[in-house]
Amino acid sequence: MDYNLLCLLFLFLLPCLVTAQNNGTLSVGQFITAADNSEPWVSPSGDFAFGLHKLDNKDFFLPAIWYHKIPSQTIVWYASGDSPAPRGSKIQLTADRGLVLEDPDGKEIWKTEISMGEATSGVLDDNRNFWIANTNSEKLWQSFDLPSDTLLPTQTMQRNGVVSCRRREKDFSRGRFQFRLLADGNAVLNTIDLVSGFAYDAYFWSNTFDTNRSNAGYQVVFNESGSLYVLRENKQIVTLTQGTVVSAKENYLRATLNFDGVFILYSHPKNTSGNAVWSVSHTWPENICVNNDIRKGLGSGTCGHNSICTLSDAKRPICNCPKGFSLLDPGDSYGNCKPDYIQGCEEDEMKPGEDLYYIEELQNTDWPTSDYEQLQPSSRDGCVSSCLKDCLCSAAVFRTDTCWKKKLPLSYGKTDSSENGTAFIKIRKGQANRKDKKNVFILVGSVLLGSSLIVNLILVGASCLGFIVVNKRKLIRPKQDDQAVSHLNLRCFTYKELADATRGFKEELGRGAFGIVYKGIIGTGSSNLVAVKKLDRMFRDSDKEFKAEVNVIGQTHHKNLVRLLGFCDEGQNRLLVYEYLSNGTLASFLFGDSKPNWNMRTEIAMGIARGLLYLHEECCTQIIHCDIKPQNILLDDFYTARISDFGLAKLLTLDQSHTSTAIRGTRGYVAPEWFRNMPVTVKVDVYSFGVLLLEIICIRRCVDNKISTTDKAILTDWAYDCYRESCLGALVENELEAMNDMNKLLRYVMVAMWCIQEDPSLRPTMRKVTQMLEGIVEVPLPPCPCPCL
Repeated sequence: MDYNLLCLLFLFLLPCLVTAQNNGTLSVGQFITAADNSEPWVSPSGDFAFGLHKLDNKDFFLPAIWYHKIPSQTIVWYASGDSPAPRGSKIQLTADRGLVLEDPDGKEIWKTEISMGEATSGVLDDNRNFWIANTNSEKLWQSFDLPSDTLLPTQTMQRNGVVSCRRREKDFSRGRFQFRLLADGNAVLNTIDLVSGFAYDAYFWSNTFDTNRSNAGYQVVFNESGSLYVLRENKQIVTLTQGTVVSAKENYLRATLNFDGVFILYSHPKNTSGNAVWSVSHTWPENICVNNDIRKGLGSGTCGHNSICTLSDAKRPICNCPKGFSLLDPGDSYGNCKPDYIQGCEEDEMKPGEDLYYIEELQNTDWPTSDYEQLQPSSRDGCVSSCLKDCLCSAAVFRTDTCWKKKLPLSYGKTDSSENGTAFIKIRKGQANRKDKKNVFILVGSVLLGSSLIVNLILVGASCLGFIVVNKRKLIRPKQDDQAVSHLNLRCFTYKELADATRGFKEELGRGAFGIVYKGIIGTGSSNLVAVKKLDRMFRDSDKEFKAEVNVIGQTHHKNLVRLLGFCDEGQNRLLVYEYLSNGTLASFLFGDSKPNWNMRTEIAMGIARGLLYLHEECCTQIIHCDIKPQNILLDDFYTARISDFGLAKLLTLDQSHTSTAIRGTRGYVAPEWFRNMPVTVKVDVYSFGVLLLEIICIRRCVDNKISTTDKAILTDWAYDCYRESCLGALVENELEAMNDMNKLLRYVMVAMWCIQEDPSLRPTMRKVTQMLEGIVEVPLPPCPCPCL
């Protein structure tokens, strides 16, 4: 057929193709793949889309419906929030199960429930409703029946229907707040316990319950005009949107239960020209911080325990910890606050309260459900004095002539101008700033220790210089020790061979203290790729490193150790030839642009542990690596961990259990005994592994000077604080895969705490470490790694 005729035919059919793609209807078998460029299914008007929404900064996706034309593309429905789908997953319309979401391996993650018949089509209509129909166009399933955090115009919610908020603005797992139509007909807002799902008392209700069921509410209706109301069975309407109703013809409307518990009716102009944004039309309740009519006082309220709620100009709550308290989870500003000081009757019995505590005043603040004693009549000074002398009192509120004494935890904290009272918080003298001082001390100490390491290395080098000049270098040379080379089964290369193999040392793979590593090829084919380390002869210990590498790697064979293929010892040239490992260093893997997944990280940690176990206990000569860190762990094609860089390693004879040597290793990973003139044992590697294990868990460096808060700059100290305060989510930034594997996460953190004990005798052996990581033996509760601070 003529090319021009084909082009004309294509142009003629193009409108039909576009219509077919955008008419909102799909057939059985159509699917969407979780990828950055996947196209969604679009409603007939193009206003709305259904597809797999990518979560921010994560390689996971959710089935979702969103506004397609406005720049924000706001999500109005989503599913599988607690189990997002990894990249490469697929959602498909099937005849027997409806919509089915499967991971790349075909494992089912989520599906629609079809009660009867077979699906023949799916429809995304212009009411933002996605529904599945049979051959008679009967609805077998629809998204309107299972709202997520939003109700939309034309949508109704029946008795026992639930709208649940997200955990956070960008975390779509289930949150603490619900909008429900109860069986008694009352529409309520309430908090829940996230673990059990137990619903606490309501903080807003519609007053549509009735003992006479015919008069009780039976539907929550969001009509086409934009009104939200409860419809009683007697057809009486109880309107929730009092006052002016925004036009639904000119605006997109949605009623969303936000993660902070405020239920808001939003409007957005359909004409998206200019800087149009979502505007607030109605909020329930009017002031969530103040209007919490909680009768039983269970739960923490809008904000976490010991926190204080203040309403913003946008009628959203702002939560803050009072002075003397800090967030239990630093990443959750709406979570619980913990005291930064120790308080209790045992601590207070030695001194009067006035000597131990001072008072911080807060105006118009109260925690109304935390009272345990009321003094009336009372004076302001009497209220303060009574709390200071009472070891159970954590705070007190004075109003007019009454004093309410309060105990921890302080719940439903609020700031309200109508309170007309003063809150007194009792804070232990010197304790609130103790933690910051401690961490500043540790940070300064780390710098000083690092400086001392350099000084000691210089002194050792200077003392050895004369010895090196006088004595002849004793290296492994093929002509002098052919038997040893044969025994080690290593190939002896000439310098020219390795220069040719690396094309004149052209492609650099990395560099360290002793030299530079280049990519090379021996023979032809990718299977013959090698890594060639060219030792810097200007470095005083290059000969020591060369000898150690050949002696250690040449006589060890384990899947978690890098393999030495050969060497060059020619004149002034010292080179080592290793197998080439395609995935580079663990440092690049952990601290690169993409975030490695939890399972892969734990497998790598196990591999390193097994490699160290082999060096310490299973090879013919016990070996202390002395420099375990992410830069010295390489990853092969299958991301198997391989320990490398044995230039600092020490070999122990059969009758040795320790050695004495100058300081070795890298700042942040060096065990304390290096600086204390103590015998060096395999426990120095255990310490370094503990630090490395925390880096693998948290995907951050052990010392990070870019972090503004000193209590987080040193990973080992911050990790122990998080462990002690039971906020492991902060360590992994609430990573879903790790949080779903909480038992392993806790076990790995506890093992790390044992490994970094300041006292070497408290650290486990690497055999015990591997057994604890594998779950073969129980991990006991670890003490503070550094009890002296």
